[in-house]
Amino acid sequence: MRALRVLLIVVVVLGVLFAVVDRVAVHFAEGQAADRLRTTENLSSTPDVSIEGFPFLTQVAGGELDDVRVGIKGYEAATGNGGRKIRIADIEADMRGVKFSGDYSSAIAATATGTATIAYGELLKAARSEPTPVLPGVTARVVGLSDGGDGKVKVGLEVEARALGIKQTFSVLSSVAVRGKKVEVSADDLPVVGGLRLPESRIRAITDFQQAIERLPGEVRLDSVRAAKDGVEITVKGSDVRLAG
Repeated sequence: MRALRVLLIVVVVLGVLFAVVDRVAVHFAEGQAADRLRTTENLSSTPDVSIEGFPFLTQVAGGELDDVRVGIKGYEAATGNGGRKIRIADIEADMRGVKFSGDYSSAIAATATGTATIAYGELLKAARSEPTPVLPGVTARVVGLSDGGDGKVKVGLEVEARALGIKQTFSVLSSVAVRGKKVEVSADDLPVVGGLRLPESRIRAITDFQQAIERLPGEVRLDSVRAAKDGVEITVKGSDVRLAG
């Protein structure tokens, strides 16, 4: 009986030691992965990397990690417009089936899903914010973007007729969608100003706009988009996503 008790104690102690070693190892691996990802993607700051699942060491022995979660703040994405970039406030990605090379110099995820959030103030840079003629003596411009509810974007459209001393801002509820590598905003309906419906083509040239996003980390692609409280939230996904190397 005493021998059994001693054996149980030994098993418990070894289990605790293994758990401690496993957590130390995963913490070290997360730091190394974050540093490599920062270098590979030329990030301005170190990303958050979390390796899920227990035990970690048995996953390493098998050469594949079940689930790796990555968080990147303030990512500067290319737009295809010269050197202009668009700042993505937050990227959260869940990588599954991450295989790594024997020397850990490269890692590729079988699949990746996540979200990328662009603040309304940043997306506003793609809209026409300078007064643009729509009729003789009448100009219009986009002055703000916000959450319109139900996945819609609310576009603030300022219309001014100086000769008449009129300046008014209208809320234009707009749909947002992904088209290839672009996020597109298009008005669901156009405002009537003083009983006058302005030329649709000229108004839409102001209210409707698009923002290209040429490249995201690991070459994940845009899938869908919806308006949220703090900006547009883009769903991204990819396969054979390279994390490092």
